Amino acid sequence: MAENKTKATEASVAAYIAAIDDPARRSDCAALAELMAEVSQYQPKMWGASIVGFGSYHYKYESGREGESCLAGFSSRKGDISLYLMNFPGRDELLARLGKHKQGKGCVYVRRLSDVDLDVLRQLVADAIAAARGRYGAVAGDAA
Repeated sequence: MAENKTKATEASVAAYIAAIDDPARRSDCAALAELMAEVSQYQPKMWGASIVGFGSYHYKYESGREGESCLAGFSSRKGDISLYLMNFPGRDELLARLGKHKQGKGCVYVRRLSDVDLDVLRQLVADAIAAARGRYGAVAGDAA
């Protein structure tokens, strides 16, 4: 079975954010890192070369594939900031109140933080982390 390409690394989150060319995007990503750290109670960590993640959990699918993933995360992409947040009941209702965004199966895409309600974003992050804990049990870094 193939090994996951995206793993937690020791790369610098500060260096990743500092390397973002657009000053407004760089500022948004720095603010998003603070927001997610506050909500998650985890320090940011790079996952692969381009995902800033918070906390982690171990998953195992029925197929036998297993690995680690961050509880919540984001990445500055070409057009938008991708938010990696697990699905949970009530997510659509929160997204309806979030503000200007797009969504995919596992991602929410925002152009800039000024387009969204930060209180709703905080709730999305908190609920996604709670969903991961509920689905996968205790996560790495949680107190026993």
